[in-house]
Amino acid sequence: MERRDFLKKAGLGAAAAAAATVVGAPQGHAAQKAEVTWKMVTTWPPKLPYLQTGVERFAQRVEELSGGRMKIRVYAAGELVPAMGIFEAVGNGTVEAGSGAAYYWAGKSQAAQWFSAVPFGLNAQGMSAWMWGGNGLKLWEEVYAPFNLVPRPLGNTGVQMGGWFNKKIETIADFNGLKMRIPGLGGKVLAKAGVAVQLTPGGEIFTNLERGVIDATEWVGPLHDKIMGFYKVAKYYYYPGWHEPGTVLEAFFNKKAYEALPKDLKAIIDVACTETYTWMLSSHDAENAAALMELIDKHNVTLLAFPQPVMDQLRIYSKEVLEEITAKDALAKKVHDDFTKFQKQVGTWGTVSEKAYYDLVAGNFPLKKG
Repeated sequence: MERRDFLKKAGLGAAAAAAATVVGAPQGHAAQKAEVTWKMVTTWPPKLPYLQTGVERFAQRVEELSGGRMKIRVYAAGELVPAMGIFEAVGNGTVEAGSGAAYYWAGKSQAAQWFSAVPFGLNAQGMSAWMWGGNGLKLWEEVYAPFNLVPRPLGNTGVQMGGWFNKKIETIADFNGLKMRIPGLGGKVLAKAGVAVQLTPGGEIFTNLERGVIDATEWVGPLHDKIMGFYKVAKYYYYPGWHEPGTVLEAFFNKKAYEALPKDLKAIIDVACTETYTWMLSSHDAENAAALMELIDKHNVTLLAFPQPVMDQLRIYSKEVLEEITAKDALAKKVHDDFTKFQKQVGTWGTVSEKAYYDLVAGNFPLKKG
């Protein structure tokens, strides 16, 4: 009877319980058949390490943790839905799940951008703290609710690079007239500096840069930039990634589909998201280090830091952009106010913890430039 009760609670029903008892089948036998099958679409090119493959890993973990009761089939950008069409496709129920970066959906909600990256904002550790230790995830759910979506942090790239350019950036005026692929709030900041901002899907960036459709681009970090081959078509590689200091990657689920799941499958999805988040961030940190050295030593990339006066002016533009958006959008202001309060809180601690330690050991890791 105890065994039958267990199987009933697992959702297999009295008939399956009786059958398992009669034939002496193991409890997991009936669980091998998926009870729930979802489609998940992404904004990423096929097999892109840690972004697309991270989503595939998430789907695999859901299947493993559910004992085969839930299966998610993952489609890369364009395989089922165009890259920039996934937000709407999941919201209207065409598919059940999606993955991208929240700043892609600024046209849907300005507030969405705060859940991916804010120029001169929180780094990866800070974003994680805001999401799970502060109000970040709760606010994100509020922002996505009108679109019938349930968001979850799925990954983080860490601090990104400043981008690839075919001209040196020595003063703020050097941005004027550039055509650059850069999404999110960072793109709005550079627009103030005279940049013609382009929002180009990942799979099209190299070709556009090679053909001169764009003059510059940012993407992720050394690993993914190397894989994309940007060093073949751009001369200068700039740091730091002031525009994306700790970019969160997302999963989002059709609200009706998510809420229809039994409690344990919801928990499995949430756990798999959090596990994937940690795996993605750790993997980026590990592989970016080796990839940066390869770009410099093997491909002779010229690594340059943005001049401090340029950073100072971009910080001013950033403040203006945030003020302009929040003055017109009450929800964005609500999110921004909470974000800013949290950043000040963790920043005070970070000054005497992370920053003090990095300053202490910085001399042990001299930076080799191309």
